[in-house]
Amino acid sequence: MNELEQQNMAEQEDTLKGKYLTFYIEDDCYAIAIKYVTEIIGVQPITEVPELPEYIRGIINLRGKIIPIMDVRLRFKKPFLEYTDRTCVIIVEMNDIDMGLVVDRVAEVLYIPDEDIAPPPEISKGHNRYIQGIGKVGEDVKLILDCNKILTDDEIEQLAQL
Repeated sequence: MNELEQQNMAEQEDTLKGKYLTFYIEDDCYAIAIKYVTEIIGVQPITEVPELPEYIRGIINLRGKIIPIMDVRLRFKKPFLEYTDRTCVIIVEMNDIDMGLVVDRVAEVLYIPDEDIAPPPEISKGHNRYIQGIGKVGEDVKLILDCNKILTDDEIEQLAQL
């Protein structure tokens, strides 16, 4: 990579810094760093793949590319909810694989400066391991997910083989 390419990448990262895509699971608002998001699509027919965890709903073919689909609601041990016209799939690149995250609805892109992000509470190891921080936006809070911790190394390896 030459110097100009490195400079362009650094400038691109600067423009994305502090920007988060917010979405809802039930009434809880979550956020992920926009740098992980490649696109947002509506729910498409999902092909089930045997012997995957329940929260991995299957795969879709997105313009010739096979994308594993995770239902974030199920990953967070919430009950399955039939998909509606508000249900979205956020395509993210995490741990060197493209993945679709099914969410109840997408909200907006917000700027949350680092000083407005607090570390997650150390209450439990389960659900909190996905939480990178808690963003304060006015009177609201947004749970910021760590895209690289939503899946374990074993799960990533299993999905990379699809």
